[in-house]
Amino acid sequence: MAEQMGRRGRRVRNEINMVPFIDVMLVLLIIFMVSAPLMPTGVVDLPSVGKAQQPPQQVIELVVEDEARVRVRVNQRDVDTYAIEALAEQVRLLQAQAEGGPAQSPVIISARKDLRYDTVIQVMDRLQRAGVARVGLSVRTTGA
Repeated sequence: MAEQMGRRGRRVRNEINMVPFIDVMLVLLIIFMVSAPLMPTGVVDLPSVGKAQQPPQQVIELVVEDEARVRVRVNQRDVDTYAIEALAEQVRLLQAQAEGGPAQSPVIISARKDLRYDTVIQVMDRLQRAGVARVGLSVRTTGA
């Protein structure tokens, strides 16, 4: 009878013992706290921007109005509105008329923020195929 009571008094408890888990976590915490100041910090070499000697004589800005029309501005004055198909030739003519020569006239492309970016890429592609040099994108949006 004593053997039966001994079996009933000992029950198997299905619990996770948290003490070893906490001990391991504390040891890892101490290791990371000690080793963190010893790790070398990453150094990022950022490119520097040089300043131009003098601003260009003529800046051509292309404002993409919609999927078919582009407004051309020279030195912040509107010149005309062209279809995308005829744009590259007009830009080359404007660059050829510049005082500093075609290579000195930068072309900046601006677009409304609600316009599909594919249209801007099409304008850039047409300019590149026509051999227009110094093409950049504007970082500000025009219109709403």
